[in-house]
Parts: sequence; C-alpha cells; structure tokens
Amino acid sequence: MGLVEGLSIVFNIIMVLLQVYYYGMIVYFFMSWIPNAQSSKFGRFLQSIYEPFLSPFRKIIPPIGMIDISSLVAIFVLIFFQKGLGAIFTLIIQQLLK
Repeated sequence: MGLVEGLSIVFNIIMVLLQVYYYGMIVYFFMSWIPNAQSSKFGRFLQSIYEPFLSPFRKIIPPIGMIDISSLVAIFVLIFFQKGLGAIFTLIIQQLLK
C-alpha cells in the first residue's frame, strides 16, 4: 500500500466519523424538542459528546427569544470544516500524485 492509498483510507475514516458526528448532532437537536428526552440516559450521553462543541458557540451567540441559533451556526461550522478538510486532502493527494 502506497502513501496515497494510506492517506485516502485515513481521509475516508475521518470523513465517516465527521458524518456520524453530524447526524448525532441533528438527533441531539431534535431531542431538545421532546420533553424529558435530554434527561434520559441516551440524552445525557449525547450531551456529554456535543456540549463541549456547542458551548463556545453559545457563549458568543446569545439566544434570540426562545430560539437558540448557536446550534445552527455550529452545524454550519461543522459542514464548512468537513468541506475544507476535503479540499485540503484533495490538494495533498494531487501534489503527491505529481
């Protein structure tokens, strides 16, 4: 296995993990709409995973009325991070193939 194949495998694993994290975040957000869902064992588990990522956004962006837009901003940042990471890996692999 060459360097390019190894980097491709690492990149694919990272992208799958980011996608799983993204979907878990969506589930965590929807759980906030269900009464007592976040206080369940599964809700507390998701809280321990996602609150460290969300807390900096909540410190910077205050809620507007009852709407917490910091969660939406966090999702967009995660998506942009995924896209940026994909572009960086593509550039690296292109340079290695030259």
